[in-house]
Amino acid sequence: MSADAPLAPLAADMSVPASEAAGSLFAGLTAVVRRDLLLAGRRRIEALLPLGFFIVAAGLFPLGVGPETQTLRQIAPGVVWVCALLAAMLSVTQMFAADHHDGSLEQMLLADAPLVAIVAGKVIAHWLTGGLPLVLAAPVLGVLFGMHADAIGVLALTLLLGTPVLSLLGALGAALTLGLRSGGMLLILIVLPLATPALIFGAGAVVAVDAGLSAQAHVSLLGALLIVTALGAPLATAAALRISLE
Repeated sequence: MSADAPLAPLAADMSVPASEAAGSLFAGLTAVVRRDLLLAGRRRIEALLPLGFFIVAAGLFPLGVGPETQTLRQIAPGVVWVCALLAAMLSVTQMFAADHHDGSLEQMLLADAPLVAIVAGKVIAHWLTGGLPLVLAAPVLGVLFGMHADAIGVLALTLLLGTPVLSLLGALGAALTLGLRSGGMLLILIVLPLATPALIFGAGAVVAVDAGLSAQAHVSLLGALLIVTALGAPLATAAALRISLE
């Protein structure tokens, strides 16, 4: 049931009649989410590394820039978003690598559940262990940078919408670079340009609020980006996994 344990329970969870496509999809998704969350619970230090990097990296900027409140408020949205993007890249490289190494991924492909459901489950588990903690830590960093309460709220909202995009794009990059040498560096080169719109819209929403303007346009664009990515990325990731495993 893990990189260190048999996958029989997972296969059993995914074993549903082919005629019940929706049930098979949901069963496969929930089985993978449970499995990956269990693995993350066993490897707490590894799971918390992105959060630690996020807090430490963003927390260094006030020390380097200085205590000037206005300057910190101006750089805060970009700094927090860039640190969140880099923190997400720390864990996304291992989304499929461990399962590929021990043969678990091949067993998942042989299960009854659609590959798209397996991909979606791994993305959800990655966001719950890597993205959601960043969202929860963002208000603390907002206080550290001297941001206003409304700006902190928008910052948390944009990260709530944007971090799933990072997980979805990261899954695609991880599938494309699966099994390659120096795959981690190549993954970053693939994902960072694709994630740039999320960075622009997320940071732009907070800047707009600080300037006394409405953040609705930026938040709407970020939400639309999340919808488009959620619809397309799992399918592309599933196709990339099949190609990588051939």
